[in-house]
Amino acid sequence: MSAVVARLLRPAAQRTYEKVFGLVHVALGANVLLAAGCAPLLLALAVVRDPVASWPFFVVLSGCCAPALAGVFGCFAALDGGRVWRPFADAYRRAAGRALVAWYGGAAVLVVLAVDVVVVSRAAWGPAVVPLFATAAVLVVGTVVAVLVATSAGTDRLRDLVWPCLCLVARRWYLALANAVVLGLAVAAVLLQPVAGLLVACAPLLYAVYANTRVLLAGRAR
Repeated sequence: MSAVVARLLRPAAQRTYEKVFGLVHVALGANVLLAAGCAPLLLALAVVRDPVASWPFFVVLSGCCAPALAGVFGCFAALDGGRVWRPFADAYRRAAGRALVAWYGGAAVLVVLAVDVVVVSRAAWGPAVVPLFATAAVLVVGTVVAVLVATSAGTDRLRDLVWPCLCLVARRWYLALANAVVLGLAVAAVLLQPVAGLLVACAPLLYAVYANTRVLLAGRAR
């Protein structure tokens, strides 16, 4: 028993401390770079009193988040190296165009689904089909996230990514649902506590999304 206690109380190796501080460094750096990449959207949210009334403007402005998220996923891919700026910049530059197209395509589909929900919810049978629209929204979000992760790591053409990603998301829907929930938590954290959400909560939550998506995309490599 004393040997077990002594082993537990033994100081950790220097390599362990270096790895922990490296992870913290990457997480904080990724949060800062994400905030910088999404600065136009964050600034507009801080200035506009009623964002819901101006939702088309915010849908367009949200596109700045697409390459920023791809950059963060690039940081996670290079996590063991402890570097932040170079992986972020490389992934941002590599994925920017394709990420924007995928983001706006997904946003357009989500807007159509939201309008359909508003229209059909007024009918007596409307609530019965709302789960169908919710399922479609989860598939769209999961596909866009999978495309962002894929574009952050490679140079495949977008048309070669969308359909395989959609099929994998549909096959492993539980991972896509988990990603949608975690992304919702990240957005809620930023909206409720902007500083703490951006500088503390975003990186762990986005890493969970990244890890889930890597598992989801594993079937694409087979």
